[in-house]
Order: sequence, then C-alpha cells, then structure tokens
Amino acid sequence: MQLLSQLKKLLDDPTLVLNEEVQSLWSGYGQIVRCFSPKNNTSYIVKTIVPENATSHPRGWNTSVSHQRKLRSYQVEANFYRDFAHLTDEKCKVPALIHTQISEKFTLLVMEDLDSSGYKNRIEYADWTSLSVAIRWLAFFHAKFMGNSAHELWPIGTYWHLATRQDEFNKMPNGDFKTYAKAIDTALNNARFQTLIHGDAKFANLCFSSSCTRVAAVDFQYVGKGSGVKDLAYLAGSCLDQEGLAKYGDSILDAYLLSLEDALKYYNVSVDFENVAEETRKLYPVAWADFYRFLLGWNPQSWKVCDYLKEQAQLGLNVVKKA
Repeated sequence: MQLLSQLKKLLDDPTLVLNEEVQSLWSGYGQIVRCFSPKNNTSYIVKTIVPENATSHPRGWNTSVSHQRKLRSYQVEANFYRDFAHLTDEKCKVPALIHTQISEKFTLLVMEDLDSSGYKNRIEYADWTSLSVAIRWLAFFHAKFMGNSAHELWPIGTYWHLATRQDEFNKMPNGDFKTYAKAIDTALNNARFQTLIHGDAKFANLCFSSSCTRVAAVDFQYVGKGSGVKDLAYLAGSCLDQEGLAKYGDSILDAYLLSLEDALKYYNVSVDFENVAEETRKLYPVAWADFYRFLLGWNPQSWKVCDYLKEQAQLGLNVVKKA
C-alpha cells in the first residue's frame, strides 16, 4: 500500500502498521486512519487528502466553488497545525503535528493520537457537564489568540460565512434574513475584539477525557479570524436540540464570559474585559442570526432550525436593524 510505505519512511519505522480507518472525509476527499509504530511504541492519527478522489456532495453542493473552498480548507488546516498548534496548551488542547507532506496531488498530516493522550471519549448529545467543558475550551482558545492576524488561515473564520456561501444565499427565500444578510455579516466582521475561531466547533470535533473534565478539539479546516461568538452560537446550536437549548440556553453566554475572563488573565492578555464582555453580549444573537441565514439557504429542514434558534436569530436581526 502506497500510504503505508510513505508512513514507514516518514516515521522511520519499517514495522509500522495501519490499525484502522477512523473515518472517510466529506465527499470522498480522503481518509483518517490510525497507525501504530512498534519502534516508537506510539500510535498516530494520519489524515490524507486526495482531491482527485472526491465524489459528489451528499446534499448536492458539488459546485466548483464548493470544491475550491474544500481545497483551501485543507491547506488552512495544514497551516494551522504547522504554525499555531504548538502555541496551545492543555487549557485549549489540540493534537500536535508530527509530520506533514504537501504536494499538488495530496496532503498528508501525521498527528498525535488523542485517544492515546487520554481523550478517548466521544459525546453525541451534550449535557451541562460536557457543554461547560467545551465552552471553557472555546474561551481559552479565543483568549490565547486574541488579536491574532490569522496569517495563512481564513481571513474570516467559520465554514458558513457569507462570502464563501453565495450558492446557499441565492437559494434563500426572500425575507429579512436575506435582505440583512450582508449587514449581519458586516457586524460580525467589524467586531473590535477578534481572535482565531475554530470555525466548526461541534461535538463531533471534540474529544473528551473519560471523566469529561478535559477536552481537545480537532478539524481545523475553517479556523480563521473572527468574533468568538460565532463559535459559541454554533457550538450551542449544533449540540443541543430545542429541549436542551430551552434548558441551558440562558446559561451558555454567562458561562463563556466567566471562562473568558479567567482565560484572559491566565494568558495575561492586555485587554479591557468589560469592553470585551459588552461586545460579546451584543454580538452573540447576531451570530445566531448569521447561522440561521446559512441554514435557510443550505437546509431549512435541518433539526437545528428550532424555536430557540429562531428567537435568538430575531434578536440578532433587531440589533442589526437598529445599527
């Protein structure tokens, strides 16, 4: 197998074995596998991206624009692991990059195996324990990179932001969220306090410790510059249904701000927290409005479109209308 022979050379271990395929990538762009090195007595996660193997998008979004966005996303992810991953710590844990190979035909990332590092637990549906740990990870990640220029990452983070989702925008029904889509986008992009945001901060991209007291994040294809509220709204909206949002929704922003204040002090970030908190509270519903705008064009029947999301999105729309 070509991949196995490459990895044996890259990791300098002729006895290396491929253990399992962890998952295939969206639309057939590649795969994630786990391998084990007897020589180093270590397992690794290997992500390979081979764009020429791509198949059709499961929801039909297989346009040239979509293809180019995915290609760019894999380059951004490689850049993140190369230039930024080593700057994180246990408070905002990400897998360490071991090796990388990038050519015109493929991208190969060899990374720390988080399972072996104590993050084996995967959680599909959030409760307050798991959600609060995830919120704290976001707060520390955002504090760590507050004011970062996002060099060689997305200039605007998140996979759904308006500039890269014109196909979905054109599919939107007419209405206020379409009329004010640009204003919503501008309000978020013009935030005074910007940082690096994960861009796809859902539970499927989080690995928890067995005790659920620690968490690490993976999949940095859409990491880039932005207001932290975009990650926060998306996290809540993608791991909680209407019942969960009704139960925990009012606590999410307060929990984030408490952790963010701790994190800014921890990393000794020179910024007025009261000003950060004021902007965060103002823009949080705007982030919900932005995500709702995307869903209206991408899949208005998504389970994520619930009463809580609509209520928050309307609040965000009102903020923009008053501006």
